[in-house]
Amino acid sequence: MRRLMLLRHAKTEHDAPSGRDRDRRLDNRGRNDAEEIGGWIGRHPPFPDSVLVSHAVRAHQTWEIAWEAMKDLVPEPRVEVLPELYGANPSQLLQTIRDASAADPRRLLLVGHNPGMHELALALAGSGDAAGRKALGDNLPTSGLAVFDFAVDDWADVAFRRGRLVLFVTPKLLKQTSGD
Repeated sequence: MRRLMLLRHAKTEHDAPSGRDRDRRLDNRGRNDAEEIGGWIGRHPPFPDSVLVSHAVRAHQTWEIAWEAMKDLVPEPRVEVLPELYGANPSQLLQTIRDASAADPRRLLLVGHNPGMHELALALAGSGDAAGRKALGDNLPTSGLAVFDFAVDDWADVAFRRGRLVLFVTPKLLKQTSGD
């Protein structure tokens, strides 16, 4: 069994001072949401063994803030910053996931961007939480987390439509349920 967690970066400023999209930083809401989703991950095992983060400033900040919120609750994962996650389409993201076979984590977290992350989540979901699949169909919002289980022993065997959506959670959904 392999568990894949897809986390979209948190809410950002509209424009970076440099003018480059990859330099956009988190805004106040984004920092709060990243902390909230990180705390939620820290309270809901199993935790990621390995984290792959886009090199964009907003993705890196999302991970750093989320990690700060969970670090006292979970073992420290192996973290890699991968430029290829920035702007990646679902096929490229799937290849990155399959390449995780080299390190062979049981649980993998990707921190990246739409539209690729949302399209990947939709393509992976073959079964699982019906309400989550319906909500995910609309959008993978900023700080949205989609968690999939795959009945495989190797990341190289992960494929579209083979994932079981375990849960889909966002800071907005957490506020609505407020029991978590």
